[in-house]
Order: sequence, then C-alpha cells, then structure tokens
Amino acid sequence: MMWWGFAGLPKAQAGDAVLVGAGDIADCGSSGDAATAALVSSISGTVFTLGDNAYESGTTKQFKNCYGPTWGRFKARTRPAIGNHDYETKGADGYFDYFGKAAGPRGKGWYSYDAGAWHVIVLNSNCEKVRCDRGSEQERWLRADLAAHKNRCTLAYWHHARFVSDSVHGNHPDLQRFWEALYDYGAELVLSGHAHVYERFAPQTPWGKADRRHGIRQIVVGTGGSTLYRFRSPRPHSEARNANTFGVLKLTLHNRGYDWKFIPQAGKNFRDSGHGSCHDRP
Repeated sequence: MMWWGFAGLPKAQAGDAVLVGAGDIADCGSSGDAATAALVSSISGTVFTLGDNAYESGTTKQFKNCYGPTWGRFKARTRPAIGNHDYETKGADGYFDYFGKAAGPRGKGWYSYDAGAWHVIVLNSNCEKVRCDRGSEQERWLRADLAAHKNRCTLAYWHHARFVSDSVHGNHPDLQRFWEALYDYGAELVLSGHAHVYERFAPQTPWGKADRRHGIRQIVVGTGGSTLYRFRSPRPHSEARNANTFGVLKLTLHNRGYDWKFIPQAGKNFRDSGHGSCHDRP
C-alpha cells in the first residue's frame, strides 16, 4: 500500500533527517506556543505535531488566530497528527481544512512518509471517532503499510499516549493494537502527546514489559504550549520526566539509529537527550 504523499513538502534526502515538534500546542490564552515556535524556527527539517493543535475546539477561527501566528509559520513543512480537541469541531473540519492533504485522507487522518532512511507512520488515536481495534480499517492499513515498507528503522506518532505517568489522563490501553503491529514489525520509536508533560520511557513491549533488544521507546511530548499538567507516581520503565517546561523534541534520524533531544523554552533548564539504535523484528 502506497504512502500518502502530497506536494509542497521537502522530499527526504539521503543520510540524516531531522524531525522537530510537540503536541498540545496553540492556545490564544497562553504564550507557551509562541515560546515553542521560537525554538522550532531555529531548526530545519520536518515539523511534526502530536494533536490538539488549536484550542479549545479546533475551529477554523482558532487555527487562524491561535495556531497560525505561531506554529502556522511552519505549515509548509508540517506533518500533523490529530487530537481530541481538534474533534471538538464536527468532523474535525477545522483541522482537515487547515492542513489539507498534509493531514492525510479526510475523515481518517492516518498516513505515512519517509524521512531519510526511516519510515514514519502517523495514526489517528481518537478511537471513539475512528476505530483502533484489531480488524479495524486503520489497524489493517497499519499492518499493510508496515509490510509494504522495508526500511530498517520505523517510528510512529499520534496523540494519545499508550503509557504515561501524568495525573490527568494516564495510560490508554485501547491503543494496544497499534503497539502490537509496530512491535511485530520491529518499530523503534513512538511519539505521543495528550498528557501535557514530557516523559521518556525505556524500550518496552506492548504489554509493558522491559525489552532492551526489541522494545519500542515511547516519548510523550505534550509540551507545545497549552497549560502543563502534573505527575502521579512514575509508571514502570519511565526514565525521564518534566511537568513545568514548555519545549520541543528534536530527532536526528541516522541510517541505523537516532538521537533525541528535548529543547526547553528560553529561561528553563530541563533537558533530556540520548541515542537509540534500530533493531530487527522480535
């Protein structure tokens, strides 16, 4: 199955690729999105969003007046994911109208693309709007897309976090089938938002067991600009956490691995960085 492509975005080049982004972004009542947009403006590469792009309801007006002046400056190089607040407008029409073909097929919101040597998959985790369970159209598309792309390295991103230690939402076990498909095909990395925190987990299985050899590393980056949350007791395998810093995640994708770096808003000191390697299927 072919990936969803569209004109207007830079084609992946051989060698390293750079992705930068976050989720839970633009709120006209907050200056956090301006702070994170200032970080993105200094980094070249593809911009990803992890959903809840324009608060509170993802209306056309909120995309124009709240998202547009900050992260909207990077629209031509953005590959977005859809969040629950984007669905506060019927059919997420504000989201699909704003991003156009970059949002994937209208009414679905899942698609994939290549970035350097990596295959990148964007999913719709609003399971009450589009099914996420075994045998659903989206889960079948995911497995077909994974089977069709033989890249050594794979990452995926969507809005809701399968694992997270925040005090508001917590884990989303309804995303189990996404993780199972990605794990079966040897994916390395999953990015999510929804929880307005930063949290990095050690590689683990879809069932929450540590797996340094074949596990998926999840990084939650709900720090794009909307009001931040707090943490409860850390979930198993949580390695780094912060709930008082807006910021973005920068990924440098190599042929056989990746570097991650959390970049904080001006005046904040929290940072997190490291390196991971690509691996075979379990």
